Amino acid sequence: DYSKNGTGFEESLKAIVGAGFKNIFIQWYDNDKIWRTPQKEQLQRMRESGLNIIFAHLGYQNINTLWEDGIQGDNEVERYKQDIKDCKENEIDLVIMHLAKKYDKRPNEIGLNRIRQIVKFAKGLGVKIAFENVDDERYVEYVLDNIKDDNVGLCFDSGHFHCFSKDKFDITKYRNRVLAVHLHDNNGNGDMHLIPGDGTLNWEQVMTNLARCNYNGPITVELIFYTSYYPEGVDSFFEKGYEKAKELERLYKQCIEREEER
Repeated sequence: DYSKNGTGFEESLKAIVGAGFKNIFIQWYDNDKIWRTPQKEQLQRMRESGLNIIFAHLGYQNINTLWEDGIQGDNEVERYKQDIKDCKENEIDLVIMHLAKKYDKRPNEIGLNRIRQIVKFAKGLGVKIAFENVDDERYVEYVLDNIKDDNVGLCFDSGHFHCFSKDKFDITKYRNRVLAVHLHDNNGNGDMHLIPGDGTLNWEQVMTNLARCNYNGPITVELIFYTSYYPEGVDSFFEKGYEKAKELERLYKQCIEREEER
């Protein structure tokens, strides 16, 4: 459901399938009221359309409370546990989590201990968690440096890498720990979610770094259709996105080959 332009779920789903995509991820937020089509109904329709669900992206509305004393942070832990349990019951074994949202405090033991509770719960269910680099990479670095469980890793977001980290977040520190990717573009000044190649990101650098991390998962483009950027329409948007994803896949294979020759 794209509230910014009125494009509904069914129209978007039809365009995604029509473009050639076989895999998709779902936004598994904690409040069905934000969707015109409830999450579980979206999941059912995706599968009926022949799409494979590669992961669920969990919500982050109150994420900053994890790092603060008080009952709100404790409640967030329980909410995340419930979301992870729901995902497992719906045969989704990988979830993506943010760790903070426009938060100006330093990561701390309070949050780390709460994250450990969530990780332990997920591990017991056989669910992996990929923590995403967002507007402040200190949080994902802090968590990944302190939690080494084999069900924990990085979700590398190329758009955030470009506009927030100014291309300086070193993902090669997390060799063999990149579990998922969100690939999209921007002009370096804002999180625009452009189709790869429509911004100023150096894709050769991105794919080389992923190759050095031994990433072996899907080439996942995080495409959000904004009419202000793509007035030609949703069908053409996803068709172009699919072709760019195939180009990135070919580039990635070349980067892997080059790294193997080094």
